Amino acid sequence: MNGKSSKKKVNYAKWGYIFILPFFVTFFIFSFIPLVDTIRYSFFEYYRSGLKEIGPNFVGVHNYKELFTTDLPKYASNTFILWIIGFVPQIIVSLLLAAWFTDARLKIRGKQFFKVVIYLPNLIMAAAFSMLFFTLFSDSGPINSFLVDHGIVDGPIRFMATVGGTRGLIGLMNFLMWFGSTTIMLMAAVMGINPSLFEAAELDGCTHRQIFFKITLPLIKPVLGYTLITSMIGGLQMFDVPQILTGGAGTPDRTSMTLIMYLNSHLSSKNYGMAGALSVCLFIVSAVLCFFVYKMMNSNDLDGSKAAAKKAKRERRGAKAS
Repeated sequence: MNGKSSKKKVNYAKWGYIFILPFFVTFFIFSFIPLVDTIRYSFFEYYRSGLKEIGPNFVGVHNYKELFTTDLPKYASNTFILWIIGFVPQIIVSLLLAAWFTDARLKIRGKQFFKVVIYLPNLIMAAAFSMLFFTLFSDSGPINSFLVDHGIVDGPIRFMATVGGTRGLIGLMNFLMWFGSTTIMLMAAVMGINPSLFEAAELDGCTHRQIFFKITLPLIKPVLGYTLITSMIGGLQMFDVPQILTGGAGTPDRTSMTLIMYLNSHLSSKNYGMAGALSVCLFIVSAVLCFFVYKMMNSNDLDGSKAAAKKAKRERRGAKAS
């Protein structure tokens, strides 16, 4: 004994691992194992023919080769078009609303009320939203009844019998369901900008447009990148809205058939090999797109000064060479 009181050292690090352990256990059981199993099934012939079950028989990359001989490019194009129709208006309206609601000079009253109202559609289930639009825009629905009764059109408009009508309704539903949450996120990003930057820009005589494009947009670029990535993943996973609105047929002429609807058709027919191959392809496409969007939206040159310096350097080199 040296006379000094020994103190027991408490290791708090282990508690952090204990608290995050349930997440990793849940992720491993419900996400990682099914993911590995899906990749494994993509290399096997495994389907049901009538009452007879074929496989699983290892066939290598045969499922992937067969997948690209189907109408996969058409369904990928449908998915991209439907995503663009819903996302472009969503990001434009969300940016405008975020800029207006965070502008102290406009002195908009009832901001909390408007925030709740624009977020409410996000709380409605996609299935209920689809059934609502199916009822509203059907041949004998309220929209057609109003148009015919007021003499605006001679007969009912078959919205879901045309390519533009069906895609437009799907895009409109996706826009209404998600623009509220996007607006809230962008508002939070704008409110996180130092107000002194806006004050200095006003003192320098900058217009509202210059402040928005030169200060606001560059500084909220990380949040915009997050919004784009999550929207892109959601677009690739688009299923419930077109599935319910078109009854799973992707009418007219499969022009609203998405990749996940195509995947669901393989699962319904018990063709697990093709479903696994399509799932792996979707996973790879999502990862590649998200990587490029992340690199593009998270550059260190927010104000463009580095790009301008490089351009000036190249111009000086060109002048010296001439």
